[in-house]
Amino acid sequence: MKLLSKLDKYIIAKYLGTYFFSIALIISIAVVFDFNEHIDRFVDAQIPLGTILFDYYIYFIPYYSNLFSQLFVFISVIFFTSKLAENTEIIAMISSGVTTRRLLRPYLISAAFICLLSLYLGTIVIPRGNVKRVKFENTYKRRRPETNISNVQLLTDNGVVAYIGHYEGETKTGYEFTLDQFKNKKLVKHLEANTIEYDTLSEVPGHWIIKNYRERDLHGMQEVITTGERMDSALNIQPQDFLITRDQQTTLTSPQLLNYITRQKERGSSNIKTFEVEYHQRYASAFAAFILTVIGFSLSAKKRKNGMGIALGAGLILSVLYILFQTISSTFAINANVPPMIAVWIPNIVFLFIAIFCFRFAPK
Repeated sequence: MKLLSKLDKYIIAKYLGTYFFSIALIISIAVVFDFNEHIDRFVDAQIPLGTILFDYYIYFIPYYSNLFSQLFVFISVIFFTSKLAENTEIIAMISSGVTTRRLLRPYLISAAFICLLSLYLGTIVIPRGNVKRVKFENTYKRRRPETNISNVQLLTDNGVVAYIGHYEGETKTGYEFTLDQFKNKKLVKHLEANTIEYDTLSEVPGHWIIKNYRERDLHGMQEVITTGERMDSALNIQPQDFLITRDQQTTLTSPQLLNYITRQKERGSSNIKTFEVEYHQRYASAFAAFILTVIGFSLSAKKRKNGMGIALGAGLILSVLYILFQTISSTFAINANVPPMIAVWIPNIVFLFIAIFCFRFAPK
């Protein structure tokens, strides 16, 4: 028994062909508009054409293709399915004994391929490319990124709390540094220093140089005070722990993202909602290919007198609503107390019920 019949191969070829063609068409237009909008900045900065192409647009294309993959899925399914219905091909398939569920199988196979491709690109490949894309955007397309921050407090280890009054990202230097060590909820050591500098030449991660320090060792009612001009210390702190650059979450692969979230939670950091949303959204967006495929098939499988206009219009409205719903729910996760995982998956859950409802009225 063949795994895929001629009908399956025919529909899969139509689906994936239309999907990749729509991506190529829309992203090409997006590249032209983006280049036209920022050409003045590129010229003023005297950026070589090779840098623009190979440090930016080569990563711009896969990032935005995957970001709006749901829209491309919807458009592709509705467009080619409406053409099949208009040419009475679907009627012929159903008349020959092919059930609607059987007809849906190649659609779901195609959706599975897109889902896996989106997962692989979104969790591994694209984040690595985003390192250069985000750096390019922050350097040439946006205002100068924030490199200074004040009043930072981090849990560096169990019972060890670090505080920096002011940190400068360009020099990797912190001012008004304190380090408190607690044991059984009692302060046993307190260190304060004028400056703390990250040693970029050291092979040891987390190597900091503490200058003009004063250390107090507390032993009950007694204390020992030590002062000095310089002290080398290995702290469980990295410069990137202080500053979160714009779109930094998109530059981390999913394993790196999960590790970063876990690490920041252990330190008591509360500024990680954006990273949690990004992590869950990569999987939710990929899985949405199945839901949107079923909705698109159900809306466009029926032959209509007005052609594909109604189906395409309904599909575009639903796809825009899905993206809008996804954006709103993500905003609630970041700015409210909604758990990121629940907020990200709510649009999929809602549209899953819509998909089931629409499929009930698909041609039988």
